[in-house]
Amino acid sequence: MKCPFCGCDDTQVKDSRNADDNTAIRRRRECPECGSRFTTFERVQLRDLIVVKKNGEKVIFDRDKLARSIDVAVRKRPVTAERVEKIVNSIQRRLEISGETEIPSTVIGEYVMEALANLDHIAYIRFASVYRDFREVKDFEDFVDTIDKMAKPQGDE
Repeated sequence: MKCPFCGCDDTQVKDSRNADDNTAIRRRRECPECGSRFTTFERVQLRDLIVVKKNGEKVIFDRDKLARSIDVAVRKRPVTAERVEKIVNSIQRRLEISGETEIPSTVIGEYVMEALANLDHIAYIRFASVYRDFREVKDFEDFVDTIDKMAKPQGDE
């Protein structure tokens, strides 16, 4: 593993342990050249996934991009980093076990929407406002109204 600080190709593993959710191995490394320490994670990858964007462009699935988009939605909300990591793991696992190698970006977006709807309504609205590309205030109002209806138990009207 290359040192991210000095670029040395020969770093040493100082400690290895399972990550919190047992889906990765966390390794503490040290660079013998500059003495810097850093952490890496090793995960099982069942197959290479290709994301097909709305414009037809194909890109390799980027787990970190998925995590960042969820992080933006949950920013300043009472959601832990561990919970976001579990959501990302869950979505990635769903994609891998689907048997498909090319996944439409809309499928990933719907998985994120589903996870956020069950986690935090504000994060759900934030993600939806970008994902659904609201153009007018009315689009936003209509969406929030549907959430209100989902949140109300039957017979409360």
